[in-house]
Amino acid sequence: MASCTISLRATVLFFVGTFFSVVLNLLQKQRGIPNFPMEFYNSYLTSDWWVHPVVGVAAACIGLLYPFFDQKLGEPLVYKREWSSVMRCVAVFVGINHASARLDFADNFQLSLTLAAMSIGLWWLFDRSGSGFSLGVGIAVLATFMTQLVVYSGIYRYTKADFLFVRSWVPCIFFSGGVTFGNIGRQLAVPEEEEEKVKND
Repeated sequence: MASCTISLRATVLFFVGTFFSVVLNLLQKQRGIPNFPMEFYNSYLTSDWWVHPVVGVAAACIGLLYPFFDQKLGEPLVYKREWSSVMRCVAVFVGINHASARLDFADNFQLSLTLAAMSIGLWWLFDRSGSGFSLGVGIAVLATFMTQLVVYSGIYRYTKADFLFVRSWVPCIFFSGGVTFGNIGRQLAVPEEEEEKVKND
């Protein structure tokens, strides 16, 4: 029963992650932030279609990791989690992504500081757990490194890159995305956690 529940949660997270990848990628493309080289378009991959399922798989992994570590570490809930709180977290995450595409600063460093403050604010408002912060930082570091490898290989390209082939605010987006999909995963896991409590009682 538990494996079936995990599979269902992973499937939901995959499709939610894929959907957000499509929407947020469109926001970024409006400002010409990601830039696929023409020779890449002419290759066998033909487009950036692969980005969305990759993000979907990452969202599923993140959404399953957060409740797993909460359970293993015995992380106390700071807030009673409910879908309205999760939806507000999603709205703030979309706002942070929109800000990365729309806000104009004198340089990327100022934008990065602003987005970093917004990302930590998102964690403070909707998480406040040590495991959530640690996982968010780990996800940001790993995802940024993977993105840098992809950009270095010539598959993907950022305009005005200022942090080892990518924009300096990219880790902020990955951090806030980790917290957001972690909260979605936690909320999806709530019925399963309640069943475990009933069994233990």
